[in-house]
Amino acid sequence: KKKTVSFSSMPNDRKINSTAACISLMLEGCELKKVRSNSRMYSRFFVLDADMRSVRWEPSKKDSEKAKIEIKSVKEVRVGKKTPVLRSNGLSDQFPDECAFSIIYGDNYESLDLVASSADVVSAWVMGLRYLVSYGKHSPEAPGTGHPSLRTSWISSVFDLADLEKSGRIPVSRAVQLIKALNPGMKTSTIELKFKELQKASERPGTEVACDLFVEAYCELCTRPEIFFLLVQFSSNKEYLGVKDLLMFLEVEQGMEGVTEEKCLEIVSKYEPSKEGREKGYLAIDGFTRYLLSADCSIFDPQHRKVCQDMAQPLSHYYISSAHSACLLEDNFWGRSDISGYISALGLGCRSIELVLWDGPEGEPVVYTSPSAASCVPFRAVVGLIDQHAFTASAYPLILCLVVRCSAPQQRLAAQCLRKTLGEKLYLEPPNPVASYLPSPEELKGRILIKGKKLPPTCEDSEGEVSDEEEGWELARRLGQEDREAPEGGGLRRVRLSRELSELVSLCQAVPFQDFESSRRGQRYWEMCSFSEVEAGCFANECPAELVSYNKRFLSRIYPSPMRIDASNMNPQDFWKCGCQMVAMNYQTPGLMMDLNAGWFRQNGACGYVLRPAIMREEVSYFSANAKDSLPGVPAQLLHLKVISGQNLPKPKGSGAKGEVVEPYVCAEIHGIPADCAEHRTKTALQSGDNPIFDESLEFQINLPELAVLRFVVLDDDYIGDEFIAQYTIPFECLQPGYRHVPLQSLAGEPLPHATLFVHVAITDRRGGGKGHRRGLAGRRGRRVREYTSTKATGIKAIDEVFRTATQPLREATDLRENVQNALVSFKELCGLTPAANMKQCILTVSTWLLHSDSAPSVTLNLAEQYPPMEAQGPIPDLLRKVLTAYETMIQTSRTLIESADTVYGKLIQAQQAGMDFHKELHRIETKEGLRGRKLQKALESFAWNITVLKGQADLLKHAKAEALDNLWQIHNAGQSCGIGRNGSASPEPSRLRAPLEPIPE
Repeated sequence: KKKTVSFSSMPNDRKINSTAACISLMLEGCELKKVRSNSRMYSRFFVLDADMRSVRWEPSKKDSEKAKIEIKSVKEVRVGKKTPVLRSNGLSDQFPDECAFSIIYGDNYESLDLVASSADVVSAWVMGLRYLVSYGKHSPEAPGTGHPSLRTSWISSVFDLADLEKSGRIPVSRAVQLIKALNPGMKTSTIELKFKELQKASERPGTEVACDLFVEAYCELCTRPEIFFLLVQFSSNKEYLGVKDLLMFLEVEQGMEGVTEEKCLEIVSKYEPSKEGREKGYLAIDGFTRYLLSADCSIFDPQHRKVCQDMAQPLSHYYISSAHSACLLEDNFWGRSDISGYISALGLGCRSIELVLWDGPEGEPVVYTSPSAASCVPFRAVVGLIDQHAFTASAYPLILCLVVRCSAPQQRLAAQCLRKTLGEKLYLEPPNPVASYLPSPEELKGRILIKGKKLPPTCEDSEGEVSDEEEGWELARRLGQEDREAPEGGGLRRVRLSRELSELVSLCQAVPFQDFESSRRGQRYWEMCSFSEVEAGCFANECPAELVSYNKRFLSRIYPSPMRIDASNMNPQDFWKCGCQMVAMNYQTPGLMMDLNAGWFRQNGACGYVLRPAIMREEVSYFSANAKDSLPGVPAQLLHLKVISGQNLPKPKGSGAKGEVVEPYVCAEIHGIPADCAEHRTKTALQSGDNPIFDESLEFQINLPELAVLRFVVLDDDYIGDEFIAQYTIPFECLQPGYRHVPLQSLAGEPLPHATLFVHVAITDRRGGGKGHRRGLAGRRGRRVREYTSTKATGIKAIDEVFRTATQPLREATDLRENVQNALVSFKELCGLTPAANMKQCILTVSTWLLHSDSAPSVTLNLAEQYPPMEAQGPIPDLLRKVLTAYETMIQTSRTLIESADTVYGKLIQAQQAGMDFHKELHRIETKEGLRGRKLQKALESFAWNITVLKGQADLLKHAKAEALDNLWQIHNAGQSCGIGRNGSASPEPSRLRAPLEPIPE
């Protein structure tokens, strides 16, 4: 991979930790590149006037009075490429997004487009300008007048409490401990060094520090510029968030719904450290930082911390957390068997455990997994342990996979042990012959199922012969027992099975796999097959659709190749994408594959069961596991991920020789179906210490969100080889939008105290079909040829006629959705926002322009109407006129969508149901039409494709209508809160607009 680095022009010793520091930098001035409308860039020196009323630049052909912008004329300050000039093709690749900013000013809303040498410089100018714009409106005390801030007062009060002698000074050691207590992740050496620097600079060496020095040290060490920048952006005051500011932040940026002022006051009282702040309802920088670091602001959606999926589906519709050789603590052949491995696996929510039974030396069976193991584990002890811990982490069924390698007498002892120890927990009821699917996890709660071989009904003896599985024979060969039961002339091995053990098997009867056609015709729902990793891999590559179809009714278990003698793990995603429910993992081996497994099963309350995507469960659906692009009927999404900074990153393990220097970068990986697998990395943060700033935006297209996993990996950039620092893995469906902290973990999946990544997450629908768009510009200009999803011919006339009736509704559905999407993107871009922004942000932006001007044109939202028009009185600037036109287009397209959606939806569902009426008769019709071989396969695929497309497009249309209604609700809400709405009493009820959608029956 190509490695890149960034060179910041901000001096290393300069920390932007207050608005005063930003304004100080602006007063000194610095070089910025001015971008003209012809896309040419010119270096100019920009400086803030001493009276802080204007920003000037030189050299300039204009006279000095014209080469300036008055602060009072500034409407808005935008970060990134948010104006037509900066978005133009000639400039798009010349500088990163985070190095650009624009000042919108004057009655004509002109833009001054600037490029800085680094994101730090941008932050300082933007923070300072936003402060000054706000300062002009709110006329607070000017910076540096000596009035103590909320924060300074609090830090001084902390110092006073620590000043036991009331001498006005405290020992350095106490000051260090005090700061460490307030910021637990900070290194003692970092704090000590800061005190030495400040003492030297102020020429006050010694073993004690005064209050002013303590306050200065705390502010320099404990202010995170990126969070301060965020606070200033939302603060109407500049140094703290009031209740209304916090409410705005939670709704607009964090995507929280139904936030009240009472909820905001709760947050303030919980996280604001200063008594004055809590009493007045203010959240200053320290409280805001604490809140953003808290569990309340985690990247992981709290809804998924408990069981949140439908648990009443058949067992075959779930992925099941499965362990292979769970009792091994190290690798397969040099490890030692240890009973604590079972406790660990069950504690992590594992719901399928493999037990290989061997003849024990004392006449009782043992679980003996390694030829070089120092000891074997008695089967009785393992069963006792399972009885004790089976349902501590999850109440849902546990499957014990028995691989029998012991003699019939010892099998009887094993069966007696299972019955006696597990008692009522053991599920022994015979399968229901009338049913077509396995019972659900809900029905099997608290029960233990035995997966194993069963004697044929014709066998009446106390024991008999059954075919054996390949699993476990690699170990037998190493024990020198491979020929004990070797069959003559090849074929399946045969083993003796006792009736007592056979009778324990009910819903998970192990049978050998022949082929998919035989399974479709003859396999019963309670029978299941085990596949080696190699065999399953061949099916996944050569006939993925058949494997997906097989797994709709039957359970399949994939076990690792016997060649993995180091107990390494296969990639579970390779088999999950084909619907395989039980992918047996070596829990004792940490690394990427176990990260994926552990992260994946965290999403449903860590109960060990995860519902598979609907497209893999529906009886008739088209799904190609190896698809290289978007899937029919599944809405593709875009993940906009900004990696902002890292906190308290540890040094890589064993890197002591390298000293204190860590030069990290972050890799963001998407794991899922092949079309989704991607990896992007940030630049390396050089000489950054433990708290690097990355400030880099990454984008991923996700075609099957239900199967995607996002993994963050932090690595140390080294010439010899990049070393692992930390990781965190999260299912895509569990991501929370907004500013979030990622709690980093070690290679073994253990939490790293206080180590986090600070990120911003936004998820948007991908517009149209085909490849992902670039910022939505192509759609806006109308030059892109619109792609329509269509049905495919099956070759059966009666069926094709039914599907042909859906051609027009499919086009209408696409037009309704895309017209709204294009109008939305145009409106957002004219507001200076990204496609990821929400409607509330757009309305608030427009209101900000209007409020930041004494001669603002009169623009109002008429909230008395269901589709509120934005009306202007008198002449308005060109930019504002464009915004109003784009808003009107968006409202009209949304209205057309909302009023037409139900009719088009009805036509699509009618065609889908008419198609489904043919499903039961499909094989009879195929025979009548004389379809066989490839033609038959093609007809079945086309039929499934059509059903999937119709259901999917109907779902998309319904979802688009719900979003359009939600946008209207946001317009009403924002119009009222920001003051440009009139007749607001008619604001629609959010509950009416946001009514939950009833799912389409599978």
